[in-house]
Amino acid sequence: MKQKFDVTGMTCSACSAHVEKAVNKLEGVRRAEVSLMTNSMNVEYDEAALAPESIIQAVVQAGYGASLPAQAGVPARGAAKRPEAQMEAELSSMKRRLILSFLFLIPLFYISMGHMMGAPLPAFLVGHENAISFAFTQLLLTLPILYINDKYYKNGFRSLLHGGPNMDSLIAVGSIAAVIYGVFAIYQIGYGLGHGDMARVEQYHMDLYFESAGMILTLITLGKFLETRSKGKTSQAISRLMDLAPKTATVLRAGAEAEIPVEEVRVGDRVAVRPGQSIPVDGVIVEGSSAVDESALTGESLPVDKGPGDKVAAASINRSGYFVFEASRVGEDTTLAQMIRLVEEASSSKAPISKLADKVAGVFVPTVMVIAAIAAGAWWFATGSATSALTAGVAVLVISCPCALGLATPVAIMVGTGKGAEQGILIKSAEALETLHLVDTVVLDKTGTLTQGRPVVTDILPGEDMDEEGLLILAACLEGPSEHPLAAAIVEESRRRGLPITSVGGFTAVHGRGVRAALGDRTCMGGNRAMMEEAGVELGSFPARAEELAAQGKTPLYFADEHRVLGLVAVADTPKPTSAQAVAAFRRLGIDVIMLTGDNQRTAGAIGAQLGVSQVMAEVLPQDKERKVKQLQDQGKKVAMVGDGINDAPALARADVGLAIGAGTDVAIESADIVLMKSDLLDAAAAVELSKATIRNIKQNLFWAFFYNSLGIPLAAGLFYALGWTDVMLNPMFAAAAMSLSSVCVVTNALRLRFFKPKSVPASPVPCPSGTCPVQPVPDPSEQPTYEPQHQEERKGANETMEKKIMINGMMCAHCTAHVEKALGTLEGVASVKADLEGKCATVTLTGAVSDQSLTDAVTEAGYEVVSIQ
Repeated sequence: MKQKFDVTGMTCSACSAHVEKAVNKLEGVRRAEVSLMTNSMNVEYDEAALAPESIIQAVVQAGYGASLPAQAGVPARGAAKRPEAQMEAELSSMKRRLILSFLFLIPLFYISMGHMMGAPLPAFLVGHENAISFAFTQLLLTLPILYINDKYYKNGFRSLLHGGPNMDSLIAVGSIAAVIYGVFAIYQIGYGLGHGDMARVEQYHMDLYFESAGMILTLITLGKFLETRSKGKTSQAISRLMDLAPKTATVLRAGAEAEIPVEEVRVGDRVAVRPGQSIPVDGVIVEGSSAVDESALTGESLPVDKGPGDKVAAASINRSGYFVFEASRVGEDTTLAQMIRLVEEASSSKAPISKLADKVAGVFVPTVMVIAAIAAGAWWFATGSATSALTAGVAVLVISCPCALGLATPVAIMVGTGKGAEQGILIKSAEALETLHLVDTVVLDKTGTLTQGRPVVTDILPGEDMDEEGLLILAACLEGPSEHPLAAAIVEESRRRGLPITSVGGFTAVHGRGVRAALGDRTCMGGNRAMMEEAGVELGSFPARAEELAAQGKTPLYFADEHRVLGLVAVADTPKPTSAQAVAAFRRLGIDVIMLTGDNQRTAGAIGAQLGVSQVMAEVLPQDKERKVKQLQDQGKKVAMVGDGINDAPALARADVGLAIGAGTDVAIESADIVLMKSDLLDAAAAVELSKATIRNIKQNLFWAFFYNSLGIPLAAGLFYALGWTDVMLNPMFAAAAMSLSSVCVVTNALRLRFFKPKSVPASPVPCPSGTCPVQPVPDPSEQPTYEPQHQEERKGANETMEKKIMINGMMCAHCTAHVEKALGTLEGVASVKADLEGKCATVTLTGAVSDQSLTDAVTEAGYEVVSIQ
C-alpha cells in the first residue's frame, strides 16, 4: 500500500533525511520518501504488517510531527488544504516574527555598534564605568528576539536529543553560545568593576556577542521568509488545478434540478451544465451538445465539439450549448483529481540525484558540529583568546546550515513538474523526469501515436470519363451501407466535401474482396484488385498506379462498373500533423527514433520514410513489443516508449521511461511514467527538453550549494586568516547573512525554470503567422452521414442561386477563417461572408453576379484551397 503523510517540524534536508531513516527502519516499510518542499512523506508499506499509526509514532519519536492528510486530491475539499493557503499562513507568521525581531534588533545593533561609527549614545551607556548598563541593556534587547524565534531552539534541541541534529540545531547551538558568552562577559565586567580591575572591564566591554545572536536569528528568519515566499511560487501549478474545480453541481433528481456540493455527486447521477459553467465531474453526455473548452486539462486552446456518447472531464468549461451528462467518475477518480495527485506525487517524490544530497545532509550537520568544536579548540589553544575561539565556532555553525543543499533538488523538481502540468505534460515521478534526460532511443508506436489511428482518403484518381467528384460520389454511394473502416473513410470524405450520397439497391459485401450494389440502372463494385479480376473488368493502367500508392503505404480501392475500372480511391492511416516535426525534434536532441508496429513491412516502411524515422520494426505482435524494448535495453540503450493502446502497456512499463498518449487507453496511461494530455507527439520531445533543463538546473544548484559550503566552512573556521590570506575573521552575523543568501540564490535559480519554453512547439493550435495552415486536420468520424437522394445535375444547378457555399481546404484556426472572410468580403457583389471552421466551408451571400472563378481566386490568393463551390 502507498500512503501519503503530512510531516511538520522539518526545516532542512537533514530533517527529512532523519525522518526518512526513522520510517525506513520500521518492519514492513518498503520505501519512504520525505519531501522538504511539500512537508509530506510518501510511504510504501505492507498494510498487513504495519498500521499508519505506527508510522506516525516513528516520526514523532524522531522529533517531528506527522498526520494523515484529509482526503488529499479531492478538489472540492481541497480548498482548505491548498498549498498556497498553507504557504500564506506560514508567510504571515514569519512576517510577524521578522518585524518584531527587527524592532528589537535595530536598537540592539545601534547600541552595540553605533559608537564605532560615531553615532551618539545615551550618557548612562558611555564609558567603562557604565559597562554593566551597556551590556545588560543589550541582553534585555536580545531576550525578546530569542523568545520570538524560539522555534529554532525547540526544533534544534529536540532534534539534537533524538540524535538527528539539523539546521535548527546549528542555529540554536551557535546563537545560544553567543548569548551564554555574553552573560559570562557581564559577570567578568561586574567582577572587574567590583575589584577595580579596569583592564578586565575594557577587555570584556567590547567582547559582547549579544548583537551577533540577535542578528543571526533575525537574518535566518529573513532568509527563511524570502525562501518560503519563493517556494510558494513553485506550488502554483497545484493551486491553479484546485481552483479549476467547481464547488457545486446541478443534478437532475425526480425530474427537477437540484444544486448540491460537488462531493455529493454519485456515479450514475445526471448532471446538467449550462453555457459558461465548469463541468463538475467526469461523465458521458446523454442529451444535448456543445463546444467544450478542455484547455485546462489538455492545453489545447480550441474548444472540442461534444455530443451524446462523448466523454467530458471535470474542470472543462461548457462554451455554448446546454447538455446533460451521466457521471462516471467522481471525487478522487476524476481526471482533474488524478492530475492533482500526479503533480503532488511527482513534486514530493525524489529523483535519484537528490538522494546524494540527502545522504550528505544526513552526516553533514554532526560533521559540522565536530568541525566547529575543533576550530574553537584550535583557536583557544593557539591564541588563548575566548573571543577568537567563540567567533570561529559560532561562525562555522551558522554558515554551514545545509539549507541550500537540501533545496537544490526538490525546488527544481517541483517547478519542473508544475511547468510540465501547465503544458499538458503530466510527469508522475521525479525519477521519470530525471531518467528522461538520459534517454538515447525513443520507440514510437505507429497507430494512434505517429498516425491518426483511423483511415482517411488520401488520393482520388478518376478514369478518362470520370471527374474527381463523380468518382467520390460513386464510391461513397457504394460504400455507404458498409461498416468497414475504409468505407467509413470514403463516406466521411464525401460528407466533408458536401457531396450528395444516394441510396443503392442490392447491396452485397463480399468478404475479403469489397462491395457490390446497383446504382441506378447499372451494377457497380468497389474493392481490391482480386475482386476486379474475378469480375473480369478491364483494369487498364490502374494496377501500376495502384502499385505506386501501395508503395507509399496507402490502400488502393478499385471502383468499376460491369465493364471497366472507373477510378482508384486510396485510403491510409495518415501521420498526425506534428509527427514529422516530433521525429525531427528527437533527432535534434541526439535521440534515435524507432517505429514499432504490427503493420506489414511495406506500409510501415513507407510511413517511416515519410516521417524520417531511422529504424522501422514491422510485423511485431502485440505481445512481442515488450521483448523488443528489452532487446534495446540489453544493448545498453536508455529507452523511452511512446504508445496509446492496451497492447503498448507492457512495453511502456518495461521502458526506462514510458510516455502515454492522453487520448489512449486507461491501461496505457496507468502503465506510463508520463502522460501527454494533448495527445501530441511533439510534447514527448518537449518533455525531454524539460527534463534536460530541470537536471541542468539541479546540477547548478548542487554545485553552488557544495561550493558554498566547501568555501564557507574553512573561511568561518579562520583557516584563511591563519594562513595570512585575509586580514579579518568571518563575523558570525555575516556568516548568517551569507547562509540565508545562499538558500535564496538556489531557490531563485530553480524558479528560472518557470520561464522554460520548449523548442519543440506544435504547429497547431498556434495561429499561422502567414494566415495559412499547412496541415489539414482529419475530420471527426463520429458524425454519421445522412443519405439524401439527389442528382448531380441538381447540385450543379444550385450554383445559380444568390447564396453559394465554398468548400475550402486548409483552414485550421480562427485566424484562418478571418483571412478567408476578409478575402471574399473585398469582392464586389459579395454582401456577407460566414466562414465555418468545423464545416471547412464559407457561405457567401451575393447581391450581384460573381463568378466561381473570382471566388476561387480570392480564396487561393489568401493561401487556401477551394475544393468545390455549391
